[in-house]
Amino acid sequence: MGKHDGQDLPVSATQFMAQFMRLKRGSISRRHFLGATGLGLATAALGGACGNPFVGPVAAQDAGRLIHLNSWPNYHDPATFEAFTAATGIAVDLSVTSSNETMLRALSTGTANWDLFIPTNHTISTYVERNLIEELDLARLRHYDAASQNLLFTWAGQVSGRTYAVPKNWGTTGIAVNTGELRTGISSWKDFFATAMNEGSGRTIVHDYQMTTIGSALVSLGHSFNSVDPAELAEAEELLLAVKPHLLAIDSDYQAAMRAGDAWLTMCWTNDGLQLNRDMPEIEFTLGSDGGEIWTDYFAIPKSAPNKAAAYALLDFLLDPAVAAREHMTNGAPTTDRRVMELLPEEIRSNRIIYPDEAALTPLEFGAAVTLTDPGRADLMARFKAA
Repeated sequence: MGKHDGQDLPVSATQFMAQFMRLKRGSISRRHFLGATGLGLATAALGGACGNPFVGPVAAQDAGRLIHLNSWPNYHDPATFEAFTAATGIAVDLSVTSSNETMLRALSTGTANWDLFIPTNHTISTYVERNLIEELDLARLRHYDAASQNLLFTWAGQVSGRTYAVPKNWGTTGIAVNTGELRTGISSWKDFFATAMNEGSGRTIVHDYQMTTIGSALVSLGHSFNSVDPAELAEAEELLLAVKPHLLAIDSDYQAAMRAGDAWLTMCWTNDGLQLNRDMPEIEFTLGSDGGEIWTDYFAIPKSAPNKAAAYALLDFLLDPAVAAREHMTNGAPTTDRRVMELLPEEIRSNRIIYPDEAALTPLEFGAAVTLTDPGRADLMARFKAA
């Protein structure tokens, strides 16, 4: 697949987002959106010379008419799922979760009915140890090409040489600030917490997620994002309890509050940072100069999935570079796939919110598996939320 720089796409990234915002405002129909952006052609693009890849295999496996996908807030373009339904007849029931701990608890207790879900890198080994996810049959994923993947973002999906998850995209956890309301120069997690307790008081949001909330507090104090050291956790707890009265909310779905002007400062994932800045340029996104998180989110199929045939069908659809590129232009999280990168316009590939330079990424840490189940971090988060 050659390099396109966006010139052969039906619309530019700017035109795509203009149509998307018209769709969000309700001024055009989804049918119009699909046609105007070319996303409606995704089904044809998937088939290539072989025609629609789903009609025969999916029907033979009796994939039914519904798939349950569990994911994260603000992480998908609904038009992508409409294109999948048009291609297969399978509707997508999307649910969202605020933390990996909640995902693990739902699968461990049998309360989840998901066919496909999107966990983060540090959780995969625990899911495998507890026999909660399937080893993937890569032969059923015709659009997955391991050779096109950036190895920095694929390692966590493989355990003992077997592939249990494949990457969706990667990203960072940073800081979003409304510069129309707050001073600029918030460039570290130390700055973040200091601002939250001063001019950002009553206007600040932290994640409802121990990994990033505790991790960022630890970083602001000079410790590792992944620390489980009791003394260091005690310092982080002292800071979080001090900031708690100044918070607007503890919430992993913070876009609405930032857009409405109720919040001026929030912990923020890459894709949210791009979406907010794209629509409201006064909301700037930055990485903590003192450290923080770099992550990869993966697709995985639970052992308990009631409709594994549909899970493979949707996963294969989402891995197609043509579909993934358009999903990327809406969602904004960085791609792990070189084939997708080649389809993206230069204005996206050069955007420093999505693709920071190496110097900005160097202080960041991937989450460690121990943090998912560490009782010290779990108890700290519970006390913080209850305070």
